Amino acid sequence: MKKILLFIGCVLFASVVMSQNNPATPAKKEKANLANRANDHFVLQLGYAGWNGIPDTITKKGISKSINVYFMFDFPFKTNPNLSMAFGPGIASDHMLFGKTHVGIKDNAPSIFFTDLSDTNHFKKTKLATVYLEAPIEFRYSADPYTGKGLKLAIGVKVGTLLNAHTRNTKFQTKTETSINDYVMKEASKRFFNKTRLSGMVRAGYGHFSLFGSYSFTPLFKDGLGPVVRPFSIGLTLSGL
Repeated sequence: MKKILLFIGCVLFASVVMSQNNPATPAKKEKANLANRANDHFVLQLGYAGWNGIPDTITKKGISKSINVYFMFDFPFKTNPNLSMAFGPGIASDHMLFGKTHVGIKDNAPSIFFTDLSDTNHFKKTKLATVYLEAPIEFRYSADPYTGKGLKLAIGVKVGTLLNAHTRNTKFQTKTETSINDYVMKEASKRFFNKTRLSGMVRAGYGHFSLFGSYSFTPLFKDGLGPVVRPFSIGLTLSGL
C-alpha cells in the first residue's frame, strides 16, 4: 500500500511540475474581422411625399416626390457586429404638386394661403419645394454585416434645418384650360415655414435595397401662419459603399 501511495504521489508531483513548466494558455476568443464590412455609407432615397392633416380646401395633383441623399458614418458594436449606430449629413427635399392653385409663398398676408383658381385664369401646375440640410441618426441591424447581404433594419430620427422653400408655376391658362402663355414663374420665401424639422424614420429591406418611411413630428408651417400639416414620405432606399 505504501508503495502504491508513493507511486501515486510521484505521478502527481511530476504532473504538477510539468504543468508549471508548461502552463496551459487559455484559448483567446478570435475577434471578428470587420475590415471589409459593408458600412452602407451612401444612402439614396426616392419616394412619395404627402402631408398629414391637409385640409380639403387644398387641391393636390399628380404624384408628389421626396428625394433624399445622405452620407453616413457607421460604427458597429464591439460586442455584436450585427448592430451598429450610424449618423451623417445629407440633403432632403419634398416636391408637393398642386393643380389650379395659387400658393401664396410671397404674398403680403398674415399667413400662407392656398387659393383655388379653377374659375379664373391660373397656372396648370404648381410645385412647392422645400429643401433641408439634415443629420439622420440610425440604430441599425444587419443579418450579415460582413457581406452587406441579408435582412437589414434601421430606426432613428432626423434633425434638419430649412435651406430653401420655393414655388414653381407652369403653363398659364384660362379657366377653360386654354393656353395663355407657356412660361415658368418661380417664387422663394421661408417666411411662413418652420426653420427646423424633427422626423422619425424606419427602414427595412434586403441587401442594398430597402423600403423607408419618414414622418415629421414638427409642423411644416409656423404656428398660426399656415395649415397644421406634417410631411411624411414612403419609398425605396438604395444604400452601399
